[in-house]
Amino acid sequence: MTATPKGPASYFPSIEKKYGRPISEWKDLIRSSPLTKHMELVTWLKTAHGLGHGHANALVAHTLAEDTGT
Repeated sequence: MTATPKGPASYFPSIEKKYGRPISEWKDLIRSSPLTKHMELVTWLKTAHGLGHGHANALVAHTLAEDTGT
């Protein structure tokens, strides 16, 4: 039995379904961006890639947390 994702990861199934890309691709995009601040990345995902605010915020929060080990 798998645990239900909590926090930002709980958005991942709907992000993949709505935008047609795996989460790993979104994380790679975030990591390859020259932007580093949370809200800059959120705004970029919204304007350049058409994500909604909640989805962009969840992806950025989860990716940055992974990269900083928190």
